[in-house]
Amino acid sequence: MAIDKLDVKPDVILVDALDKIDTHEIPYISVIKGDAKIYSISAASIIAKVTRDRIMREYDEVYPQYGFAGHKGYGTAKHIQAIREYGICPLHRKSFTKNFVN
Repeated sequence: MAIDKLDVKPDVILVDALDKIDTHEIPYISVIKGDAKIYSISAASIIAKVTRDRIMREYDEVYPQYGFAGHKGYGTAKHIQAIREYGICPLHRKSFTKNFVN
């Protein structure tokens, strides 16, 4: 989706250690630990983290019982306990919750 929204298409895409992705025929280079080696990947990682944290704080207002503002969706003991108590919500990835929810 991000590639589709670009006004200027890049000559190459740098990716932080993914094997195969659909880059819409734009060449890409997968860099293991790219966020520690390449400034643009580092910057993108920071922007993604800050954006995700903001979104999770907003979701905390919709689903306050899960405490998203505190743990930002990571698998903390409090988050797992909330899932066990309230079940999963549409935000939860089934691949994440399958380890502790029936």
